[in-house]
Amino acid sequence: MLRTLIAAAVATAGLSGAAAAQENDTLRVGMSGGYFPFTFVRQDELQGFEVDVMNAVGEEAGLDIAFETMSFSGLIGALEAGRIDTIANQITITPEREDAFAFTQPYVIDGAQVVTKEGNEEIEGVDDLRGKTVAVNLGSNFEQLLRDLDFADEIDIRTYESNIEQDTALGRVDAFVMDRVSSAQVIQESPLPLELAGQPFSEIRNALPFRDTEDGRAMRDRVDEALTALKEDGTLSEISQKWFGSDITSPAAETE
Repeated sequence: MLRTLIAAAVATAGLSGAAAAQENDTLRVGMSGGYFPFTFVRQDELQGFEVDVMNAVGEEAGLDIAFETMSFSGLIGALEAGRIDTIANQITITPEREDAFAFTQPYVIDGAQVVTKEGNEEIEGVDDLRGKTVAVNLGSNFEQLLRDLDFADEIDIRTYESNIEQDTALGRVDAFVMDRVSSAQVIQESPLPLELAGQPFSEIRNALPFRDTEDGRAMRDRVDEALTALKEDGTLSEISQKWFGSDITSPAAETE
């Protein structure tokens, strides 16, 4: 229902294509709406860290923000096709993505985290994933991080659209990999018996991707300027503190 309402709101604006959206100072932002606490729906309201950040960007840059939700695996295709202008869903910067898109500066610094069922003594970190079944969200960067490991051929990597937490808690897979911030929040908020297994095994930097076209780069620059202002005046840090109780928008060395 929420997606229908959002799509209808965009349609009634009478816009077609990214150029029209930009001419009317509207930024179409894609997100899954199912990645707590970054983007999620509660009582038919889209909310989360990403929603607050994009609303702040819109206010700073003088842009109207139009959110559109869809499955995570469809977000990149929607951006490539011009149905949305950017993705606010913790998109990690990778060399492959940098070749395809124009990214803003990173606005979240995080790490890849192994999570297991509570009481699992066999897995205490990424090195213990040999011979194990490990779940990741379909289309996420965590699958590639696992496949880049020297012993990747010893891991049974399974991709999911959803429910990686439940299947781990039920013992259908041995572990899942997600960003540390989201993993900690899931454990705190969910009744599922889960726990963090060791320390993050890879730093990840998340940013907003835009199409690598003249219009896309122009909008990227406009949003990037807003992100700089929001970092300098403390707004991003305040939003982070609201959702996580810590500042995930800067490297640890900058926040100590």
